[in-house]
Amino acid sequence: MLIKFIVCLVAGIGAGLGTGFAGMSAAAVISPMLITFLDMDPYMAVGIALASDVLASAASAYTYGKNKNIDIKNGVVMMIFVLLFTLVGSFVSSKVPSTTMGGFVMTLFLGIKFIVKPVTEPKARLTQATPKQKIIRSALCGAMVGFICGFVGAGGGMMMLLVLTSVLGYELKTAVGTSVFVMAFTAFTGSISHFAIGGAPDWWTLAFCMLSTLIFAQIAAFLANKAKPETLNRVTGVILVILGIVMIIVNKIK
Repeated sequence: MLIKFIVCLVAGIGAGLGTGFAGMSAAAVISPMLITFLDMDPYMAVGIALASDVLASAASAYTYGKNKNIDIKNGVVMMIFVLLFTLVGSFVSSKVPSTTMGGFVMTLFLGIKFIVKPVTEPKARLTQATPKQKIIRSALCGAMVGFICGFVGAGGGMMMLLVLTSVLGYELKTAVGTSVFVMAFTAFTGSISHFAIGGAPDWWTLAFCMLSTLIFAQIAAFLANKAKPETLNRVTGVILVILGIVMIIVNKIK
């Protein structure tokens, strides 16, 4: 029980900080940790990770929303298309072996990007776009993110963050706020389906992971919304680089 608590605590710290600061999916950190150090069934580990993501993302989204750093209207459009095309991507990849390594590499890449080139202001393609253009772009980007995540099986939070900042032109705080808003719903859908198919989870592991992820996601979201844009970019970058390196190592051990 003590080992289980320590593993879940460490996984929750990494997942919570990644969620609150960068909109990173908790599943990217928690599931490899549970599989590697607790020898848990991969399918159940992903279900627990997604369930941990629900409260952490929802609480983070609430904090970002209070600070007016969230785009709910276009986020809902993106969420719908992410959910739909995740199913499409999963179907296409049903006969192709998948890996989570791409998500870890993306985490590392985004971390370096935010350190070297901070995203502090919304880009012209966002500020000059009409409401209709924003909706269309959100739908197209949601479809792309959903398909890639369904096909690869990981990287949802990082894909959304990359798309929101680099393609749609959001500054970092609003990008993270919108990302965790979308993830709260996608993670809920994913966790319910995992438990419905795979059966009840290990309740102690689920409780430990959910609590630690929620606490550290709230701490990170609070600090992120108070930080200056340049500081937030660099802190987020450092966290992503560290998490990316650690999870690549853990994946190799596994």
